[in-house]
Amino acid sequence: MDQLEQTLQELGRKVVENNLWRQRRCFNLIPSENTPSLLVKLCEISDPSGRYAEHKTALKKERAALEGTGALKGNQVYYYQATDFIFEVEERLKEEFGKYINATEVEPRTISGQMANEVVFKGMVKFLFAGKEDFPKLTDCGRMTTVMNNNLNYGGHLSAQPFGALFNFVKGDVVNFPLVENNFYRTDVDKMLELVDQHRPPLFVFGKSMFLHPEPVKPLREFIDKTDGYYPVVMYDAAHVMGILGAHFQDPLTEGADVVTGSTHKTFFGPQRGIIAANMPKESPLRKLWTEITSRAFPGSTSNHHLGTLLAFLVATMEMNHFKDEYQAQVVANAKAFAKACAQHGIPVEGGEEDGFTSTHQVVIRVSRFADGKEIAHRLEKNNVVTNYQALPDDKTFYHPSGIRMGVPEMTRFGMKEMDFDNLARLMADIIIHNKPVGDEVAEYRKQFQKMHYCLELEKTLQIAPAIFESLFPSSEYFQSVAKALGQL
Repeated sequence: MDQLEQTLQELGRKVVENNLWRQRRCFNLIPSENTPSLLVKLCEISDPSGRYAEHKTALKKERAALEGTGALKGNQVYYYQATDFIFEVEERLKEEFGKYINATEVEPRTISGQMANEVVFKGMVKFLFAGKEDFPKLTDCGRMTTVMNNNLNYGGHLSAQPFGALFNFVKGDVVNFPLVENNFYRTDVDKMLELVDQHRPPLFVFGKSMFLHPEPVKPLREFIDKTDGYYPVVMYDAAHVMGILGAHFQDPLTEGADVVTGSTHKTFFGPQRGIIAANMPKESPLRKLWTEITSRAFPGSTSNHHLGTLLAFLVATMEMNHFKDEYQAQVVANAKAFAKACAQHGIPVEGGEEDGFTSTHQVVIRVSRFADGKEIAHRLEKNNVVTNYQALPDDKTFYHPSGIRMGVPEMTRFGMKEMDFDNLARLMADIIIHNKPVGDEVAEYRKQFQKMHYCLELEKTLQIAPAIFESLFPSSEYFQSVAKALGQL
């Protein structure tokens, strides 16, 4: 055996070991993670994963010259050959995701949620630079005067901070949404509207990474609509809650958001990508903003937009549209039950008991009574419960966090219901409060939750999989070995 083969075999063993631990022996509770279905994963490794399909909207004068050349598909000019399939995938994805989120416009080429946010910020500056009469003006240095967002210390996401993705797009400090005094996880609507009237920000960025309750999109929209001469843009970063948008949580576009961004692999159980959606048809005063957003996606921020995950995203969106109501209801019910169970087993829970602790997929617990959050997160990991430590609103530093942030979507997909989370909360109390080693018991309990739900059944996926593998590995020897392995699943 040569050195390369030996090294790769050793790496292969570690890959298998990690797969078995994360997929079969531990409870995955990080709220920003999920496991895609087998069919979604198979699409990720299919031929498009190595391809390019750069394209942009063709100008009217370009279309006549491009007609009949094969470079023009719809109103898009493509700069690579053999892209008919990808064009079909992308157009179908826009249709499917638009149906999911009630949007008329969808930009699927961003490859992360943070990139999606930055594309919107770039588009905003380009849009406002045009100096349309009814819209806010940029500063002399070509930046937005201010932005209203969620404070990082209170759960806001890094990408919406001046030292994050907003760095080059806002002049100075941002204005933070004010919070309810007895629950720092909810926005004080009355104080928010006072600040809006005082500062008149051109852009609002709703959304958080510690996301427990709905954002006040509707009252903000109502205030804007009755304020003469004020036309800001309302953005909703749905990275964490994308998979529960709708009847069981909130519907930001219907409530008045202009644009929704997010990632596609948290509550939304797709591959790791970003997405932008809006309702800005041709007659909309914001139509120019949408054209700026699409041009900032390409060529402004992407070249290769990762076609393997694009195809996988389409499959995941079709799964989501089929199972949406059932999946979303169970996620929200599980999170509420998990939070209540943690409290009953002696673990302090954030979010306000009077508000049911959570309205989303997330549960946040306070562990500083027992140890530093980093230590508790490590202790949980050693016992096969994977979470992440979290600074809470009253913490002085992120280096000594008081909290643990958890989410239920992945384990919901593996079949857990409300009462199952009660038993998990009991095991976690043993770990957190009593520092009791229960890793073997946790792994044994996880054996009850091995089958993935809310997707095409495994048996039906395995009817499709051999043909996909055969197309990837045309050698009969390769295909026979793969087919044999699939048959052993």
